[in-house]
Amino acid sequence: MKYIKPFGDNTEVSQVALGCMRIADKSDKEMDFYLNNALENGINYFDHADIYGGGRCEEVFGKALKRNPDLRYKIFIQTKCSIKKGMYDFSKEHIISAVEGSLKRLGVDGVDTLLLHRPDLLMEPEEVAEAFDELEKSGKVKHFGVSNHSPLQIELLKRSVKQPLLFNQMQLSITNANMLSSGANVNLANSDGINYDGYLRDYCRLNGITVQPWSPLQFGFIEGSFLTNKKYKGLHKLLCELAEKYGTTDTGMAIAWLLRLPDKMQPVVGSTNPERIKAVAKAADINLSREDWYRIYLEAGYRLP
Repeated sequence: MKYIKPFGDNTEVSQVALGCMRIADKSDKEMDFYLNNALENGINYFDHADIYGGGRCEEVFGKALKRNPDLRYKIFIQTKCSIKKGMYDFSKEHIISAVEGSLKRLGVDGVDTLLLHRPDLLMEPEEVAEAFDELEKSGKVKHFGVSNHSPLQIELLKRSVKQPLLFNQMQLSITNANMLSSGANVNLANSDGINYDGYLRDYCRLNGITVQPWSPLQFGFIEGSFLTNKKYKGLHKLLCELAEKYGTTDTGMAIAWLLRLPDKMQPVVGSTNPERIKAVAKAADINLSREDWYRIYLEAGYRLP
């Protein structure tokens, strides 16, 4: 496992994070194994959200920490807030209450990182700033970031928020790579050249923001894994071929493709399968060649001018 330093100091976190969206129904035994298996494979960063499992995912995780209190000092916990039924909410009141709810469910005094989950169209940056100040001062949140935000939305927040916004969690995978393809087709009248995110990748690199790709094995929005979809049969065949060459699995190769980017991104993988977790952990150590990276890119259906 390779490690990155996203906090601006010498603190190291695993370059692959585990997303905790699917742990709501895990037994005590399964959760204990899940956490220890992650650490044994070098993964120490766990991504939550207050809405995952209706809060149940944080509760299950918190109970595991209570059974294994020493683990809290070995891991980094990230959670997200702002999504409510039928709306998004960046009000000071909601941000603070959401964090307090997450802390209660997780059974911890503070989290390492808080992300604003989805942009609130009624956002008042001053309210967000007040909430962040209070959470930081109380020790309930150490670091801050956003999720699914454009460059200008981040700039608007930065007018009032004094804490560095260190992360931006965005959908990115081999088959959802407009963030990359638009950069290869600048000023060209083709579909790959359409930019949907305001050149977010370049913005984040320029501003020291770590991109956290979510659903790194998915195509579409939530259609499923491209590894098992007939539409991407050729892509899967190539990934399996290269997996044999690099000594990994198709899953490992898909993550290695993202980690080959010089951005030092931190993919968030939602699997609870021990073998898949092992594969994605080892993917961080794969040195994918430039030629093979582009072979995968082209096989996914993108073009180079």
